[in-house]
Amino acid sequence: MENNQHDNIRPADRLGLVSEYYFSRKLKEVARLNAEGKDIISLAIGSPDMPPSPQTIEKLCEVARQPDAHGYQPTMGTPELRRAMAGFYRRWYGVELDPDTEIQPLIGSKEGILHVTLAFVNPGDEVLVPNPGYPTYTSLSKLLGAKVVNYDLDEADGWQPDFDQLERMDLSRVRLMWTNYPNMPTGGNARMETYERLVSFARRHSIVVVNDNPYSFILNDRPISLLQVPGAKDCCIEFNSMSKSHNMPGWRVGLCATNAEFISWILKVKSNIDSGTFRGLQLAAAEAYNNDAAWHRQANVETYSRRRVYAERIMETLGCTFDPAQVGMFLWGRIPDAYADAEQLTERVLREARVFITPGFIFGSNGRRYVRISLCAKDDRIEEALRRISRMEAARA
Repeated sequence: MENNQHDNIRPADRLGLVSEYYFSRKLKEVARLNAEGKDIISLAIGSPDMPPSPQTIEKLCEVARQPDAHGYQPTMGTPELRRAMAGFYRRWYGVELDPDTEIQPLIGSKEGILHVTLAFVNPGDEVLVPNPGYPTYTSLSKLLGAKVVNYDLDEADGWQPDFDQLERMDLSRVRLMWTNYPNMPTGGNARMETYERLVSFARRHSIVVVNDNPYSFILNDRPISLLQVPGAKDCCIEFNSMSKSHNMPGWRVGLCATNAEFISWILKVKSNIDSGTFRGLQLAAAEAYNNDAAWHRQANVETYSRRRVYAERIMETLGCTFDPAQVGMFLWGRIPDAYADAEQLTERVLREARVFITPGFIFGSNGRRYVRISLCAKDDRIEEALRRISRMEAARA
């Protein structure tokens, strides 16, 4: 038999540094189980299940009907969107940003991680990544040839950076430090003291701190920004995303904000990778940034507050402990000592209760004894998940 022509073709070496994203792989299994009639309830993914505000959708439809709205758009974003982003930061955080030079719209924060790394990090340079933390900080750094250096987050410290540990590190080759407050997956809230220390740390060590800030409106009554610290724009970058706060995960709209020079470097990268976002999406996003406090309260406080009650009861039923002060659209809990690791528990819950929750190991070694429950499921589904898990535990007793 003749060999396939592609037998001698191999992928780039960099693919050996990463694996398929956990959720990409696991959701195939969940889809297979659903096809078999198992009716899996997913409490794993942080994808809001509610729509954006009505005026956001109306604006998208309005612009999409315009015959001249379908051409290429400027990579730096439309003036309307940049002004809306600046207004959002002024209104909610008290931060002044020049919409022409200090804001860069993004096709979501994950894209921003790629662009910022390309703009600041050479192959072989080091990047500080939190453990536990968002897996993309690690995977994209590896794909781009950077060396990942983990720094620990610990429950005893409210999942804040240990600055004494950081100061003891050899930082001579570190170019970027990734932070994420309010924190995912742990729910540790942002603290102004932490932000102030991050700015000082960045200045003293000539490191660019990048704070990923998409969760500050989810079950959080005091949204703050790293850029509120005087001088932060000189050495820090902040990402913000509409995915969580505005119920727009599939729209892929985010921003980075920093000084004009940093923005110009990021734009140089971005302009060679994409050709801008559809005008209708940009103008609709600008409309969404004008949502009032009442909309945010209903979408991000009342709904998630109801669901959080069920998530806490699920944690308690499983014997997990958690910090009730955590914020965001997930609940992060420590598993009982009886389990060898988090995956042993999550696989049991998937197999016996037909509920998919996330094992913490995917966020780093410091998450191996934790699980994460997403609040992005309809009230009746998360309530049903609680019933199934309660029956599972009762049968075990």
